[in-house]
Amino acid sequence: MSSQAYQDIISGPLSSYLSLSSKIGAEVAAQAKLVSDAFQTQLQYLRLAEARTVPSQSEQAGLLQPTSSVITAIQELREKNRTSQYFNHLSAISESIPALGWVTVSPAPAPYIKEMNDAGQFYTNRVLKDWKQKDQTHVDWVKAWVETLTELQAFVKRHHTTGLVWSKTGSGLKKVTPDMQTHKNPGLRTGPAPFKAATAPTAQVPSPAKGLASNKPPVFAKDGKKWLVEHQRGNKNLVVDGAEMNNVVYMYGCLDSTLTVKGKINSIFLDSCRKSAVVFDSLVSSVEFVNCQSVQMQVLGKVPTISIDKTDGCQMYLSPDSLDVEIVSSKSSEMNVLVPKGNGDFAEFPIPEQFKTTVGKSGLNTVVVESKG
Repeated sequence: MSSQAYQDIISGPLSSYLSLSSKIGAEVAAQAKLVSDAFQTQLQYLRLAEARTVPSQSEQAGLLQPTSSVITAIQELREKNRTSQYFNHLSAISESIPALGWVTVSPAPAPYIKEMNDAGQFYTNRVLKDWKQKDQTHVDWVKAWVETLTELQAFVKRHHTTGLVWSKTGSGLKKVTPDMQTHKNPGLRTGPAPFKAATAPTAQVPSPAKGLASNKPPVFAKDGKKWLVEHQRGNKNLVVDGAEMNNVVYMYGCLDSTLTVKGKINSIFLDSCRKSAVVFDSLVSSVEFVNCQSVQMQVLGKVPTISIDKTDGCQMYLSPDSLDVEIVSSKSSEMNVLVPKGNGDFAEFPIPEQFKTTVGKSGLNTVVVESKG
């Protein structure tokens, strides 16, 4: 019974994650309780699948609603706590918890779980960076959560390789009452109904935001050291002025908008933005893009680091003072660096997306493979 194997995940790595979350406390513990509810709800769903035949599309949507609601609550908790010191913890779970949506995926749900696990990796890496020298609990927390999803992937690959398996016959035996006996009721002696193939389920569990996920009201506000620019639509005149050097600008869920940041600040972060741009003077740390589509940046002064993660389409206009910038990219495409030529024009250079790795006696050797044509 696959539900028993699923129970092993709950009592194993998930239990460790819940215990460590409780030890960290605050919003991490609150979110963990919702995660526990999500796994328990899915366990009940698996037990139902073992006991009955595949439901209709409309019925399945209703059966999945409890899981969907908990996942939404997990993601909303993150949105309500953007200034929390544990924001990266909350984001790691929020980005990867849609892995529980594997029950609606076919014909290969296991790779989908890995994709969701990878989606949270950006934030788990940040947790490790921030806490590994401070508190081992947070390192163990990351390990437990990643292991939970890794074991979930293995479970699905083993028991539900091509999609969630439903019972072919339903559960148990029903007592035969007189009105069900064919020798007493000739009308029941008709042949079986023609076979009708079950249609693929369409119910969906919320997936991680890539681009714009909602039509929430726009936000432009300062909260402590953080400037929040969220859910802006078609606003080309957004300006952050008077920020201090230790301030951070966080731009989230914006569409077709342009933000100008004046003065020198610590860092700028663009999350889930599309067709948007940021122009800034100088940064102490970095500008980061994650889950974005068709975005641009222009630095007028100095920027030490540009980080790009899970982003499709990123144009980076550099200044003469930023030619020594370090650019770190992962799981991204269509990235171009534009370097000033001195006459007002820019020379455009694409960042490699394709690599070739060979195995040698001393280990692996990876080189860039240039695109042809």
